[in-house]
Amino acid sequence: MTSSSTPRDSAGPSSIERGTLFVVAAPSGAGKSSMVNAVLAREPGIALSISYTSRAPRPGERHAHHYHFVDKAEFERMIAAGDFFEYALVHGDYKGTARQSVEPQLAAGKDVLLEIDWQGARQVREKIPDAVSVFILPPSTDTLETRMRNRGQDSEAVIAQRLAAAQEEMSHASEFDYWIVNEHFDTAANELRSIFIAHRLRREAQGRRHAGLFAGLMAGYEP
Repeated sequence: MTSSSTPRDSAGPSSIERGTLFVVAAPSGAGKSSMVNAVLAREPGIALSISYTSRAPRPGERHAHHYHFVDKAEFERMIAAGDFFEYALVHGDYKGTARQSVEPQLAAGKDVLLEIDWQGARQVREKIPDAVSVFILPPSTDTLETRMRNRGQDSEAVIAQRLAAAQEEMSHASEFDYWIVNEHFDTAANELRSIFIAHRLRREAQGRRHAGLFAGLMAGYEP
């Protein structure tokens, strides 16, 4: 993973290491976007992919900042053209990740993070089995409902629909590599960042990144 504190060793264009794809999913109201934004503010080496959606913007949401907002006909045109890396129908609206938001950046050695649902995460794993996936859970269903109500964006009918959908979404948590319970925001955000850091420090990744260093340190050693 790229970071200002742990840069990649480089020996020219041919030595570029492919980036890591991180996937973060959660039921609506679990605090996923707030956690991701907090972590990315401290991890500038990870690019957040902005998803496309066919739903209308909510109050305060901006095009190309929170989502790329397109109508349903345009989204379906993009599906037919093969423009999506992954997509799913969620709560009656399409959500998806454009190919150009992921594949070129990974090939160039950039780490990419996707905020998607479990359906999209399943499609991602089929394409990139070594993607690192994280599922964020609320501490209780009561807390989840309270957070939904506190947003003040949805009607009672929509909240009931989202709570029912959350049960379905959480039933797929076992498909993910890591679980984080977002009870205390700062703790949960630090845990998410720790996953990124730990992945960066795996032996295999460090061995590729610092092959020259390791060879120099072991020069002349004979077991």
